[in-house]
Amino acid sequence: QVQLVESGGGLVQAGGSLRLSCAASGRTFIYGMGWVRQAPGEERELVADIRWANNSTYYADAVKGRFTISGDNAKNTVYLQMNSLKPEDTAVYYCAAASEPYYRRDVYDYWGQGTQVTVSS
Repeated sequence: QVQLVESGGGLVQAGGSLRLSCAASGRTFIYGMGWVRQAPGEERELVADIRWANNSTYYADAVKGRFTISGDNAKNTVYLQMNSLKPEDTAVYYCAAASEPYYRRDVYDYWGQGTQVTVSS
């Protein structure tokens, strides 16, 4: 079993920055981690993902150039640096982890509890 603990959400003005952190604990080997967000009334959206095997990353078009995912493979810790935030980035952000080596990027096995990010205009 894997537990994910997120931190770093909050309220920020448009144009500001926030950094989310997520630490995974447990005996299961993790092959990659990602951040998924869900705004009220909307479906969940994969924001960014990183695979530990080669540090390859994925970004949703809506956040390219503004968000950066990074992490520490040995510690199973992932970060999401969010710059130039917009009101439409407001959502609950979930950290997620995959325990399969060739996982589909939006299909994860473990989820965090979520952290609220609110961007005011």
